[in-house]
Amino acid sequence: MRKTIKLSLIAASVLALTACNQEAKKEQQVEVKLETEAQQQAYGIGASVGNFLNQDLADKKELGVELDEALLKRGFEDALAGNAKLDDEKIREVLTALDQSIRTKQQEKAKVEAEQSKAEGEKYLAENAKKEGVTVTESGLQYEVISQGDGEKPVATDVVKVHYKGTLLDGTEFDSSYSRNEPTTFPLNRVIPGWTEGLQLMPVGSKYKFTIPADLAYGERDLGKIPANSTLVFEVELLEIQSEEKAAAAE
Repeated sequence: MRKTIKLSLIAASVLALTACNQEAKKEQQVEVKLETEAQQQAYGIGASVGNFLNQDLADKKELGVELDEALLKRGFEDALAGNAKLDDEKIREVLTALDQSIRTKQQEKAKVEAEQSKAEGEKYLAENAKKEGVTVTESGLQYEVISQGDGEKPVATDVVKVHYKGTLLDGTEFDSSYSRNEPTTFPLNRVIPGWTEGLQLMPVGSKYKFTIPADLAYGERDLGKIPANSTLVFEVELLEIQSEEKAAAAE
C-alpha cells in the first residue's frame, strides 16, 4: 500500500483547504505571480500535491470510496481553530482503518481482474489455435511463421540478438525494441519460458509470431503494464546467435 497515514492527512488537509477557498475564488480572481524562483517553488509544491490528490481521490472513487468534502472542509476548519472533534489518536485510528479498507478493496479488485484476464486468455488461445498457420506445441505455446530464415537454431544456453514487439490481447503495446530502434541481446535461458521455448524453434533470419499463455509468461504476477494472468503476443525476429566472446564484450 503506497498511501501512508501521513499522505492521507496531507490529502485531507489540502482538499479541505481547497474547499475553503472555493467561495473566495468565486468573488475575487487571485492573480498568480510566478516571476521569482521562490514563487515558482511554492506554486510547484502546491501543483505537485494537487496532481497527487487528483489521482489519489480518483483511485479511491474507482474502488467505491468517496470522501465527504463537506466533512473534509469542516475537519480542516476545526483543526485550524484548535477545536478538532477527534484527537490525534482517533485520527490515526480512522486513517489506519481507511488505509486497510483501501488495501482490501485493491486486493479484491486485483483478484477479479486476474480471473477475468485468465478467462479471456483461455478463450483467445482456444480460438487462435484453430487459425490456419498456427502451430500449438505440447506446452501450449502457439506460433506462426511470418518469414522463415535459413540459419542455425539456438539452444537454451545460447545468447541471442532479436528485434521484437510485445502486446496484450487487446493490442496494447507494452514493450518493443523497434520503438527503441535497438535490438536486444540476452541469454535464452534467462527469459520467460515461452521465449526460451519459442526461439529455439527459429532459424536465424526468421520472424515468428508467438502467442504465449500466462503460465509460460509472467503467470499471476502483476507487472503494471502486464496484468496478472495475461496471455501475451510477440512478434520476434531472430537476428543472430552470438558467440560467448561477443556476448561477453557486449555486456
